[in-house]
Order: sequence, then C-alpha cells, then structure tokens
Amino acid sequence: MRILSVNVGRAVDAEWAGDLRRTAIDKRRAEGRVAVHGNGLAGDERADTANHGHRDQAVYAYAREDYDWWEPRMGRDLRDGRFGENLTTSGTDLTGALLGERWRVGTAVLEVTYPRIPCVVFRNWLDERGWVRRFTEAGRTGAYFRVIEEGELGAGDEIAVLDRPADGVTIGEAFRAYHGDGDLLRRILAQPGRSEKWDRVAQRVLGSRTEAPAS
Repeated sequence: MRILSVNVGRAVDAEWAGDLRRTAIDKRRAEGRVAVHGNGLAGDERADTANHGHRDQAVYAYAREDYDWWEPRMGRDLRDGRFGENLTTSGTDLTGALLGERWRVGTAVLEVTYPRIPCVVFRNWLDERGWVRRFTEAGRTGAYFRVIEEGELGAGDEIAVLDRPADGVTIGEAFRAYHGDGDLLRRILAQPGRSEKWDRVAQRVLGSRTEAPAS
C-alpha cells in the first residue's frame, strides 16, 4: 500500500461552485515532500469551510483502483486528484477502511473519520449527468482523515496501518449509516473518539431526542 500522488489546490472563484461560487476542488500533484499540519496539507485550501473545514476532514484520500473502476463507466481518463483528493492511494481498499483506523504515511499519522458525501460542487466539477446519484449508488466514496501527528509525506511513501478498531465500522458501512441505517449509526455512536459530525448525523437519522453514547 502506498501513495501514488499528493495533491493540493488553491481556492478560486467559479460560477458553477454552488452558493459560495468559490472552490478548491481542483487538486494538482505536488512535487517533493509536503508538510502535514493539523488542518491539512501545506499549500492546500478549502473554500467551503462551513462544510469542509472541520479538522476531521483535514485530508481526503481516494484509491486509484476506484478510479480504474469509474473510467470505463464514465468513458474518460481520470487523473490522480480529479475527484479533489489530497492523497491518491494504490493497493488500499478505502471502502473497507475502518473508522478510527490509523495510518502512518511518511512521518505523519492519520486517522479515518468519515466517508465523502457528494455535493453539487462535485457534480458540477465533473459535469456528469446524475453524478450525485451514481456516486452514492456506487459507494466508492474514499475516506477523510484527521491528523493525529503532524509530519510530512510524499508520493511513493508506504502506508503502514498502525491500528484497526476491534469492532470497527467500515467507510462503506458509515456511508450507509449516513443515508439512514440506524443500526450502523448506533455502532458508530458507541465508538470512543468518533468524529462529532456523527452526532449531527444522528440528530437527522435517529431524531433529535436520541442521545448519543458518551465518547
């Protein structure tokens, strides 16, 4: 398992980028070593900080294998970084990664927190008919990470899995929980150290009177 490409992007104005009309989804390959800070990679920006600015979404990874699955279905080549990810991986099953799973990449330690939820900016960026529905049905979401230890990383770095929770919930299952699977969501809520974003999901899926277990 390794990193194929490290990708960063600056925020730019774009009429198609939702209500904000500003986006940093166009990530391009960064050369050399890239510093990993608590809120993301050096040289990278997030325009929509309300929806994408949380530290539990500091780094986003997408697998080359999932791109290879999409290419014939979309009828076009997909370069590394095309889906707006910071890390393009090889040899990883990101859909099977567990919430709370920790990776060492370079000298940084990252922890899996959340699946990618497709939005209008993602749809407009790719200009694909029915994209939000298609991406949701495929369930190949990639994974967000929080930064546990700052450091640096680069293309070619090996991915070492340091820890996997014993009774973990996969990214694929977490995506189903987000879309209404209450049993899976309760398992997430029972996990210590879960992203606080899951508490907001619980209010929507389980009802505002449902109290999440203490972490």
